[in-house]
Amino acid sequence: MDELAAEVDLLRTLPGAGDLRWTGRAGWHFTLAFMGDVDEALVPDLSTRLARAAHRTGPFGLRLHGGGRFGRRVLWAGAAGGLDEMRLLADRADAAARRAGVPMDEHRRYQAHLTVARGRTDAVDLRPFVERLRDFEGSRWDVAELALVRSNLPGGGAAGRGPRYETVGSWPLGGAS
Repeated sequence: MDELAAEVDLLRTLPGAGDLRWTGRAGWHFTLAFMGDVDEALVPDLSTRLARAAHRTGPFGLRLHGGGRFGRRVLWAGAAGGLDEMRLLADRADAAARRAGVPMDEHRRYQAHLTVARGRTDAVDLRPFVERLRDFEGSRWDVAELALVRSNLPGGGAAGRGPRYETVGSWPLGGAS
C-alpha cells in the first residue's frame, strides 16, 4: 500500500483535490459484499457461512492497478491479477449474507475497487485524477483471508472524520491455518 499512498500524495496536488474527501490509509479495503446494517442476531450464522465461503476459495494474487470513477463523485484504484477468484469470493460472500437472512441490495457483477476519494459535490472534475491513475501499477501480494468488517460511522456528522473499521471475524482462504 506504500505505492498507493505515494500516488495519492501526488493526486492531492492536482487542482480540485482540496474539494475531495480523501480516504485514510487505515480505511483502504476491498468491499466484497456491502451488507448495510446487520442484525446482531444474524452475525453467528453469517460468520459460519463466511467461514465456509473462505474455506471453499483458495488464496490468490492481486495487485493495485489503474483506477477510475463511479459517477462524478467517487475516485478509486483498481485491481488486477486474481480477479476471477476475487469475483467468486464476492459472490460467495453475497450468497452467505443472503442465506443468513441479511437483506441485500440487488446482486450485480462485482467491480474490484478501493475508494481513494469522494467528491462533496458533482463540481470536481475527476477526469484528471483518473488520467493520473491510468498507468498506476502496484506490487503483487497474496490475498489469504476473508474478513467481516463493521463500519462505525462518526456521530453527529463530524467534519473531516471518516468511518472507523472493526474486524468482527476473519477466515483463511482455502482452509489454510
